[in-house]
Amino acid sequence: MHNDEQLHIKGFGIDWDKIDPRSYLRKIEAISGLTEWTFRQPVTFFVGENGSGKSTLLEALAVAYGFNPEGGTKNYSFSTYDSHSELHDAIRLSKGIHKPGWGYFLRAESFYNVATAEQDYMEWKSQRFHEMSHGESFLAMIQNNFRPNGVYLLDEPEAALSPQRQLTLLLEIVSCSRDGAQFIIVTHSPILLGIPDAEIISFDNGLLHPITYEETDSFQVTEMFINHRQRILHQLLGE
Repeated sequence: MHNDEQLHIKGFGIDWDKIDPRSYLRKIEAISGLTEWTFRQPVTFFVGENGSGKSTLLEALAVAYGFNPEGGTKNYSFSTYDSHSELHDAIRLSKGIHKPGWGYFLRAESFYNVATAEQDYMEWKSQRFHEMSHGESFLAMIQNNFRPNGVYLLDEPEAALSPQRQLTLLLEIVSCSRDGAQFIIVTHSPILLGIPDAEIISFDNGLLHPITYEETDSFQVTEMFINHRQRILHQLLGE
C-alpha cells in the first residue's frame, strides 16, 4: 500500500532508565514491557480496555514530537493543567526523511480548552467554535486542521460525533492518508476502525500486539448487541 519511508513517525523506543522506579507507568502492563515499536501503515489505531495505556502512550508520543500536551498544533503552548506523564522524556522517535507540512494533536477531554485557544491563535481565521454544537465544533476543528502530508495524533475523536459524522471523519482520514498524512488514533469506534488497511494495535493482555478488525471488542460487542439485542438486554436487566 505504501513505502514506509513515507511515514513521518516510523517508530519509537523507550529508555526505561529515564523513568522513576516508583512511577505508575511501570504498573501499566502493555507499556511496562515495551522498549520499541515500528509503525507500518499511514493509519494506526490503538485499541484496548479503559486503563490499558492507550492514551498515555499517545500523549507521550505527541509531546515527544513537540505538540502541546493538551492538544493543538506545535505552535500551541497554553496550559490549563499539567497532567501528562514523564513517559515523553523517555521516548526516542524515529522520524521519516520527509518533513511533514502540518500536524495536530486532538484530545477529546481537553477539546474545550483547545477550542478557546484556537480562537486566540487563529485570530480572524478562527471559526467561533463555542457558538456551534459540541459535535459540529469538534468536526469543524478537525476539518480545519487536516491537510495532506501531515502528522495527526487523535485521542477518541469519535467522542462528540454522531455515527454519520464519524463516517465524515473516516473519509477525511482516508483522503489525507492517501495524500501523505500519517494518523495514530486511540478509538473505540467500530466505524473508524473499519478504515481499509489500517493497522490495529491492541493494548489488552499485557502487551502491544496487532489484531484484525473483527477481533476488536468494539466490533464484537457492537455486532453481538445489534444481532442479539433482546437476548442481551434480557440477560443484563434480569428480566
